[in-house]
Amino acid sequence: MVRDVIALENVSKTYDGAGAPAVRGIDLEVAAESLLALVGESGCGKTTTLKMMNRLVEPSAGRVTVAGEDVRSLDPIVLRRRIGYAFQGVGLFPHLDVAANVATVPRLLHWTEREIAARVDELLEMVGLPPAQFRGRYPRELSGGEQQRVGVARALAARAKVLLMDEPFGALDPITRDELQFELKTLQRALGLTVVLVTHDVTEALLLADRIAVMKDGAIVGHDTPRGLMADPHPYVRALMDMPRRHAERIARVAASA
Repeated sequence: MVRDVIALENVSKTYDGAGAPAVRGIDLEVAAESLLALVGESGCGKTTTLKMMNRLVEPSAGRVTVAGEDVRSLDPIVLRRRIGYAFQGVGLFPHLDVAANVATVPRLLHWTEREIAARVDELLEMVGLPPAQFRGRYPRELSGGEQQRVGVARALAARAKVLLMDEPFGALDPITRDELQFELKTLQRALGLTVVLVTHDVTEALLLADRIAVMKDGAIVGHDTPRGLMADPHPYVRALMDMPRRHAERIARVAASA
């Protein structure tokens, strides 16, 4: 068994016409059945790093492996069908109903209609959308949270064991976001998923992740467990980790004065 499902070895990315690399010299390992969060300010390279894992972006240098295989040796379409991908905005096909959206990859893989129907129902139940109620609905008939649940179901449809998520809950209201965060962690543990989550929300990362990688200016400046990062001496990491602590202290003061 390959313990590190995803590994980046000295990976860099420079876009054409850019004065500086978007990502530079990253070494990163994601353990099997763990959730890694990538955090940092806008433009620090989080999404580029994520997209290099499934070849939506090609590295300029270095090596990316998934389950021990160099992704450059794999057909990018085949690779992406093996890796679930969910992102803010969801990207559901508006002309397809919920069942057809979830069935997209299994249908491309030539599953039988009976297998597809069973998998669609299984996944809709798993993400809290009763099939009898939601199978035939169209994206325009769903709330933002319901659309995001369909997006997660679609990402898992072909029984992917690796799930990449780019700010999947960023546009949701706080209550829905909290519900989906809890359900993601429950699904990740129950299914043994390896998840890489890009988020701006440090509290979200601290609550969900087994390990957190902090990025700044295209590089990783901190990488540890949530508890370990709380004591990291790097100034930027310390500033990020102090934010949830300060918020908690303010909330405690507000509650005490109520």
